Amino acid sequence: MSAEPAEVRRILRLALPPARRLWGAIALGALSAGSAVALLACSAWLITRASEQPALMYISLAVVGVRAFALGRAFFRYLERLAGHDAAFRQLAVIRSELFTRLVPLAPDGLGDTRRGDLLSGLADDVDELQNHSLRVVQPLVTSGLVAAVSVVATFLVLPEAGVALLVSLVLAFGLGSLINSRVSGRAERGIAPLRARLNDAILDLTTNLDVLTAFDALPRAQRRVAEASERLTSAVRSRAIGAGLTAAVVSVLAGGATTLALLAGIPALTAGRLDAPSLAVLALLPLAVFEVFGMVPLALGARRQVVASATRLAAAAPTRPPAGIPVDRERLSELSLEGVPAVELRSVNARWPGAGSEVLTGVDLRLSPGERVLLAGPTGSGKTALAHVLTRFIDYEGEFTIGGTEANELAQDDVRRVIGLCEQQPYLFDSDVRQNLLFARPSASDDDLLAVLARVGLSEWVGERGGLDARVGERGSLVSGGQAQRIALARAVLAGFPVLVVDEPTANVDAEVADRVVRDILSTAAEDGRTVLLISHTPVADDLITRRVVLEDGRLAG
Repeated sequence: MSAEPAEVRRILRLALPPARRLWGAIALGALSAGSAVALLACSAWLITRASEQPALMYISLAVVGVRAFALGRAFFRYLERLAGHDAAFRQLAVIRSELFTRLVPLAPDGLGDTRRGDLLSGLADDVDELQNHSLRVVQPLVTSGLVAAVSVVATFLVLPEAGVALLVSLVLAFGLGSLINSRVSGRAERGIAPLRARLNDAILDLTTNLDVLTAFDALPRAQRRVAEASERLTSAVRSRAIGAGLTAAVVSVLAGGATTLALLAGIPALTAGRLDAPSLAVLALLPLAVFEVFGMVPLALGARRQVVASATRLAAAAPTRPPAGIPVDRERLSELSLEGVPAVELRSVNARWPGAGSEVLTGVDLRLSPGERVLLAGPTGSGKTALAHVLTRFIDYEGEFTIGGTEANELAQDDVRRVIGLCEQQPYLFDSDVRQNLLFARPSASDDDLLAVLARVGLSEWVGERGGLDARVGERGSLVSGGQAQRIALARAVLAGFPVLVVDEPTANVDAEVADRVVRDILSTAAEDGRTVLLISHTPVADDLITRRVVLEDGRLAG
């Protein structure tokens, strides 16, 4: 998925702190850099003038100036760092909030083939990189430009020839420094963000699939993948450092050249009486201080390439407009007011996975009456999961889909999902205890409520043996079996109180004996509450547990 240039620019604007905070940091930076330049100029004038042994009254102001500028350089630098980083870090929170706001409507089907390592890199590294848009790009460019402009004007007023020489040297430093930095490290700077994402992805794959990789003797290959990704990232970072070093060298050489030109222009002026000795010392040493500040400009342009690369990745990962096939709430939505369990009906419904060229569901007609327990069977790839995602509004549809007589696309997606809940084939369990894995379904539930719902789904004895609600379930449920994970997911659905429950392949990861008990628990629990259940399964289910059964083949209902 490519990013639109306008969207990249919008993210870059979003990365900038509010004008009041940004310009406050820039002003403090300019004061700090200006104090550094003034310190060297004042020191040069003071030392040279003092060598002439004037009365103390003639140099006392310069003595005070040296002390003031020395203190001011450190003081304003501290305040600039404090204000600049505070503003940038505050803005990161805004960026992350917007990123999550964009990603939520895309999940799960709109994320396509996005890998978890890419998302991790986007949420962490790429967003963190955006802080440098103000800290290492905008602030250095504006601060350096202001200080350089003032210095050139001041030098020109003292000796026009020296002012022109300083201006020419600064222009050359900008041009050559930017060119060298771009040629040597430009590609590396643009590639650091994706290379870091590949390394994160390789590490994540290795750590989360360590048991499978070990069992199939694939661990060495996965380790090599991590090592290769790390080496490529290290090479890119090294190229960036080489470019920064060469840029600094060019700026230093030109700083010396500016000093030489100032002396070549200043010595004849001194001989002609147009210039005094202290002023000549200032003209000779001022370029060194100016170039120390101005040296940040080529590096800021290099930092901008990295920032733009990260902004481009974020714009591609979380676009403003969801891809085709992902539902979007309308501006004006209907209110969903229900009493009891609503009827759910599909008429001539077509649907396709986002980005797919062909439809996965074609002309589907299905009615789920209140309290029904319907078995949806069909071969793998027939569209059963797609139908479940249409019902929960994860993917869009064509045709009619009503809930209690109201068209689903006229309702807020959140309202639809408060009515129709989904227990997925591989339910996600958080790396926490049983209590926290249940509470997010109903945060107000007490421990007694949680134990009661666990008893209803057949986990009362299990949770007691594990030490109660504080029992850990492990990362992605690694410490529980497939059947136990399905029961915990069912307990969450019961706590949430969905009037209509879609259960997708609950027996996919369990043996036949456990599968039969899981299905019975699901359907009997639903029957007690009078809720509607659509059970998606390709394994046999006893007739006494269901109201009816339908078969989906090649995206069409066969019966």
